[in-house]
Amino acid sequence: MKRWIPFLNSVPTVNVVRLQGAIGMGGRGSINDRNTASMLEKAFTKGKPKAVALEINSPGGSPVQSSLIGARIRRLAEENEVKVFAFVEDVAASGGYWLASAADEIWADESSILGSIGVISAGFGAHVFLQRQGIERRVHTAGKSKSMMDPFKPETEEDVARLNRLLGQLHDNFISHVKTARQGKLKENPDLFTGEIWVGRHAVEQGLADGVGHLVPKMKERFGDNVRFRRFAAKKPFFPRLGLSMAQGVLTEFEERAEFARFGL
Repeated sequence: MKRWIPFLNSVPTVNVVRLQGAIGMGGRGSINDRNTASMLEKAFTKGKPKAVALEINSPGGSPVQSSLIGARIRRLAEENEVKVFAFVEDVAASGGYWLASAADEIWADESSILGSIGVISAGFGAHVFLQRQGIERRVHTAGKSKSMMDPFKPETEEDVARLNRLLGQLHDNFISHVKTARQGKLKENPDLFTGEIWVGRHAVEQGLADGVGHLVPKMKERFGDNVRFRRFAAKKPFFPRLGLSMAQGVLTEFEERAEFARFGL
C-alpha cells in the first residue's frame, strides 16, 4: 500500500536492459539502434527508476550502431537524471565495450573479457580461384575508388593504404570515446588501445571496469535489499516469429557465433 501513496518513499526500482549479441548485423538477434530505441526509452522513463542496469554480452560489430546506441543511453540518462550501471557477462569487447562505457559504472565477472579497443576489417580473396576456373569477372565503375578492396581482384597498395586510413579514423573515434567516458579511470598503458583484451580483475586494474560484481547483489548494496527489478526487452519482429526468415536467422547466428569465437566463447 505504501508504494501507492505519493508523499511516502516508494520501493526503489532498477530497470534492467539486456544487450546481447553482435552489433549491427541486421538479423533478428542482433543489437542495433532501431531495435533497442523503444526498449531504452521505456527503461529510462517507466516507473521513475533509481537506476538503469545494462546486462551486456557482446563481441562487438558496427562502430556506427555502437555509437548511436551509446549516445542514446547517455542522452536518456542525462535527460532523466538516471544513473547507468553496466554489468558485463561473458564479453564486452570492441563495440560491446563501447556500449559498456556509456554507463556511469562498469562491473564485470571474474572471468569476463573486456577491451579490444580497435577496429578490424576482414575479407577474402578469390581472384586466383576464378582464374583457375576460367571465370572472367567484369566490373565497370564511375570513380576509380568505387571497387576498392574487391575480393575478386588482387589487392593493390593504394587500396590497402586507403583502407588503413579509414580504419585509423574509426580507431581514433573509438579511443576518443573511451577516454572521455572513462576519464580519470584509465591506466597509462601503451597496450590499452591496441585491441588487447583483459579478463576480470585485470580489466579493473586497467581502468576498463570499476570492479568485480554482479547485478542483483550490487544493486541491493546500492539501493537496499527491497529494491525491485523491472526487465525490458526488444520486441521480436512479426515475421521471424512465424518462422518466415529462417535462412536469414541461420546466417545471422553463424556470423554472431564467429564473432564470439574470436574470444574463445
